[in-house]
Amino acid sequence: MMRKFLVLLLLMLPCGIRGQTPSATPINDTLDKLSSDFWSWRVKYAPFTGDDVNRLERPGGVRDWSAAAIDKRGRDLKDFDARYQKIDASGWPVPQQVDYRLIGSALSRVHWELEVNPSWKRDPNFYIEQTLTPIVEALTVPGPYDEAHSREILTRIENVPSILQQGSENLDKAPGPFTTVAIQALEGVRERLRKMATSLRPVTTLEEKELNGATNRAADALEHFRATLQDRLPSSPKETALGRDAYVFFLKNVALYPYSPEQILANGQEEWNRAVAFESYEKERNKSVPPLQFAKDTDSWIRDAAAKESQVREFLEKHGILTVPGWVQHFIQRPMPDYLRPVQDFASMVDFTSASRLQDNGCRYVTEPSPKAGYFLSATAQDPRPLTVHEGIPGHYFQLCLSWKHEDPIRRHYYDSGANEGIGFYAEEMMLQNGLFDDSPHTREIIYNFMRLRALRVEVDVKLALGQFSLEEAAKYLEEKVPMDAQTARQEAIAFSTGPGQALTYQIGKLQITKFLADARMQQSDKFNLRAFHDFVWKNGNVPIALQRWEYLGASDEISNPAGR
Repeated sequence: MMRKFLVLLLLMLPCGIRGQTPSATPINDTLDKLSSDFWSWRVKYAPFTGDDVNRLERPGGVRDWSAAAIDKRGRDLKDFDARYQKIDASGWPVPQQVDYRLIGSALSRVHWELEVNPSWKRDPNFYIEQTLTPIVEALTVPGPYDEAHSREILTRIENVPSILQQGSENLDKAPGPFTTVAIQALEGVRERLRKMATSLRPVTTLEEKELNGATNRAADALEHFRATLQDRLPSSPKETALGRDAYVFFLKNVALYPYSPEQILANGQEEWNRAVAFESYEKERNKSVPPLQFAKDTDSWIRDAAAKESQVREFLEKHGILTVPGWVQHFIQRPMPDYLRPVQDFASMVDFTSASRLQDNGCRYVTEPSPKAGYFLSATAQDPRPLTVHEGIPGHYFQLCLSWKHEDPIRRHYYDSGANEGIGFYAEEMMLQNGLFDDSPHTREIIYNFMRLRALRVEVDVKLALGQFSLEEAAKYLEEKVPMDAQTARQEAIAFSTGPGQALTYQIGKLQITKFLADARMQQSDKFNLRAFHDFVWKNGNVPIALQRWEYLGASDEISNPAGR
């Protein structure tokens, strides 16, 4: 049934995806107008997600996930498809054909969300992301909050009951493992929200009565939703796998990968072997080196992270790796405010700013340094640079700032974790190979252990989607083979199971970039310039790597139907 459904869906998709060729369309404002209309619509209705990179600047107001609202989005999408089908980009220059493909990918992503992988009717965790994630995401913008931001926070809290009621009506035979995860996530939610509200009120313009009243109503709704899920759990199906056909739809039409699931799996296994070997060499080499020390306290940790972030920026310029414009602000650590502590599990504790907040520093919120703080924070408490390189400079924060400044509005708005996370992961080993961590042998071990995790994520992602792993098997696999703490391993497995296709983006994106670099080096020979190459990749960092490669090298071998139709 899924295969038949996807065949019908592909027939409905934009011609740029299907390969048909209508009459030629001149280069005018047709695509720009479609893009403008689509992104204005998209920011209103795109679901919230725990993916920290793909945060959108959204208009304020109430969100609606009723069946009628979802049907209306489907009709809107059909209209955008029809407009897209009328455009023939085959005679356009490659950069404009890339823009055309970006809109096709963005439309396919909406098909993925509404029809191919409809989390809105198969995953209770989706409604946690549509209720609690928006609240916490608003709170990751550093306070105190002005009247407008305070009102938006209140609106998001007040929106919780209606969305959960809609979720209860929409959910249809949600898999038992997903339901169990949602039940566990909402344990003690009333007390967590109460603590949030108590600490939040002094940094907002809200009155205590209105904030507490909205919070209590949200807690009532969340507890009722949890009880409903508990009632449904005994009759819930056990199968969570999305299936091959749907998974391939995402890989080919949304992510624009030139690989099959089997090729991706083989790539991940090869990289796992490489990471284990390199980590083994490093550990043997460093047996007599004293271990890294944990930061003594939060203040010293934050100061050390700020100093080392500045050193990374200087290193990039000094070694001709990447241009660092003076207007780009800093990526820093901040102590986690009390109002975020009780709800930190519902969104990533990172603020990458946004296209309208380029004057602000990006930040990660941290609690007291501790070996028990979890896999990533425990590593960064020993040396802040690995996480700074991935998340800050030259990673996500830096890359997103450059992309948000892009002169092409299509590329400013388009987003894709495959490129974003690929760049962040590529940056880690790239900086290691350039010598950033030469002063800290055990930090190099951390980088190689990160590599092990990202390689394992590929196997877990593919096998969860294809039904070869259960959620519990995936969590245990990560815990034992990275190795990592049980809580982080379970959080990772949950995220990969409910969001297929995201976990592999790190490894596959990195492999695409290294192949891209090798091809550029061979094509340009002595004229190849590493800084120029990286400047192009980072500026266009929201664009899938296969499309970047097509534009930069004129190489269309990783593009299906390179004529654009």
